[in-house]
Amino acid sequence: MTTSAPPAEPPATPAWVPLLRRVAGISELWTFLILAALVVYFSLAAPGRFFTAYDLTQIAVNAAIYLVLGVGMTFVVITAGIDLSIGSVLVLAAVASGEYTLHHGGAQAGWGSVAVCVLIALAVGAAWGALQGAVVATGKVPPLIVTLGGLGAALGIAELATGGQDPADTAAAHLQNSLGYGKLLGIPWLVILAAAVTLLFGLVLGTTRFGTHTFAIGSNPAASRRAGIRVGRHLVKVYALMGLLAGLGAVMWLASYGTTSIAGHSTDNLKVITAVVLGGTSLFGGRGSVLGTVIGVFIPAVLTTGLIVIGVQQYWQDVAVGVVLVAAVYLDQMRRRTRERT
Repeated sequence: MTTSAPPAEPPATPAWVPLLRRVAGISELWTFLILAALVVYFSLAAPGRFFTAYDLTQIAVNAAIYLVLGVGMTFVVITAGIDLSIGSVLVLAAVASGEYTLHHGGAQAGWGSVAVCVLIALAVGAAWGALQGAVVATGKVPPLIVTLGGLGAALGIAELATGGQDPADTAAAHLQNSLGYGKLLGIPWLVILAAAVTLLFGLVLGTTRFGTHTFAIGSNPAASRRAGIRVGRHLVKVYALMGLLAGLGAVMWLASYGTTSIAGHSTDNLKVITAVVLGGTSLFGGRGSVLGTVIGVFIPAVLTTGLIVIGVQQYWQDVAVGVVLVAAVYLDQMRRRTRERT
């Protein structure tokens, strides 16, 4: 009687293979490689005219407001929500703040009036966000519908208050000369403020109970309720945070441009959602990072600046941003399917 040979053992997997797989699965790494590729391309396409110190400063300043908005949107999207109203909320907060400034000194308003106008913008944004969060949490209305309605309502109120026109003298000179045009060690205050907000809420998302609950709700709201998390209350807080940062974005806009720009924020939601999704935050919820959003914000900023430098018509810039958004969502779905199969 012959005995069969024992089956051959499969070859051992090299130690570097699991590490390579983990590295390949880091969304922020792929996003950073896309950003680096854009920088290299535009640097070669416009040698000496792109990636200069002036370009870097302008890109950082232009991205600062969207970065602040993107931090808030990261929290919202991680909960499997969405906020389409951020541009209109920014406008409404800017109008409320600007109207106060207009009637309390205008461009010559003192620091006391500046402080009040900042508080008004933050309060209006947070209150509007909390209201939308309450409707999402208690009314069981999809966030897409709630914030789409909020987009129209906030913009309509701002237009009613101003007659659809951007009033003059809505930003104090003190605000513009400090936050808008001021620098610290050569770095614009707008960039410093955006970096501080990013660092603060990056730590909140990654190291606090608030961040843990945000991820849990996005992953499985029913299990979160069974675990004792007050899902509805937390969603109100998340949307209030988004509104608060939209109010801060309004202050930064007034400081930078000196006007409410009522008609100038119709695509803010597209740009911010694009940045967040590009940064690896899943539209299905439960996954994302502020670091990824930081990288994602700079991709459209670099793309827009680069297209201007090489002479591409402005209208093509919006087309490019839209294509990037669709591609980012497609890649997100592909990653999700891959994780489910494994």
